[in-house]
Amino acid sequence: MNEVASFYGGSGGLVSAIGSALDRAGVDRSALRASDLAPIDEFHIRGRSASLEIIEALGLTAGSQVLDLGSGLGGPARTIAEQTGCTVTGIDLTPEFCAAATALSEWTGLAGLTSFRVGDATVTGLADASVDAVLTVHVAMNISDKPALYAEALRLLRPGGRFVVYDVLQGEGGDVRYPVPWANDPSTSFLATPAEMRGFLRGAGFEVVAEVDSSEESLAWFQAVRARIERDGPPPVTFSAFLGDAFAEMAANQVANLAERRIRTVMLTCRRPS
Repeated sequence: MNEVASFYGGSGGLVSAIGSALDRAGVDRSALRASDLAPIDEFHIRGRSASLEIIEALGLTAGSQVLDLGSGLGGPARTIAEQTGCTVTGIDLTPEFCAAATALSEWTGLAGLTSFRVGDATVTGLADASVDAVLTVHVAMNISDKPALYAEALRLLRPGGRFVVYDVLQGEGGDVRYPVPWANDPSTSFLATPAEMRGFLRGAGFEVVAEVDSSEESLAWFQAVRARIERDGPPPVTFSAFLGDAFAEMAANQVANLAERRIRTVMLTCRRPS
C-alpha cells in the first residue's frame, strides 16, 4: 500500500503546485466551480461525463450520505455534492491527495458538503450500514485484495443502497503497456477481467444490476482531449502536477492500451440486498 501512496503523492507540495498554476493562468480561486477544475479534478477516463453517469446510477437524493472509496483529488465527490446537494465523505490512502482534495473543496465552496480522510479503502473503520451509496472510481486497479474492498463497501451500505464501480479492467488484447497513470509497472497494478469483477462483487453479496462497457467512448474521449490541446494548448493544471514528467508517456500508453484492447473501461452498478 505504501508503494501506491508514494506513486501518487510522494513529491510534496501538490496544493501549492495546483494553486500556483491556477494563479499563473489568471484563474480567480475565490470564484471557482467544481467544473472549472475538470482538467485536474477528474482523474479518471471520460472525466466529468463519467462522473455524471455515476451520479445517475447511484440514484441519489439531496439527503443521501455518500462514500467515495479511493477519492483521490475529490473530483467525483465535489461533482456529486455540487449536482445533488449530498454530503460526501472521501477515503484515500494518499495523504497529499486528501490535503489537496480538502483545499480544492474550500476553493470551490463545497467544503461544507465534502470531507476527506486518509485511510485504507478495504478497512475504513466506519460504522456498519452508515451510508446510502458508495462509489469507487479507478481504484481497484491498485488493490490486490478486491474481495476485501467489496466486502467493506457492502458492510458500509444500508440495505438497498447502491454501489457503483467505474474501473479500468483487463482486456483481451494482451498485457498492459507500462507505465500508465496508475502504475509504473505490474508490481502495483492488479487488473481484473469483467468476468472476475462480476464474481468478486457477487461473492461479496451484491446484486449486479447493470454493466456498461464504455471503452469505445473512452478512446474517442482521449482523441478529443488531444485535439483540444493541439488547438488550444494545455490547460493551466494537468496530471503532471503529481505524476511528473512521465505523464506524457503514461497517457500515450493509456491510449494504446485502449486501442489495442489491452484495457477496458467498465461501470458496474450494484445493490446491497434489502
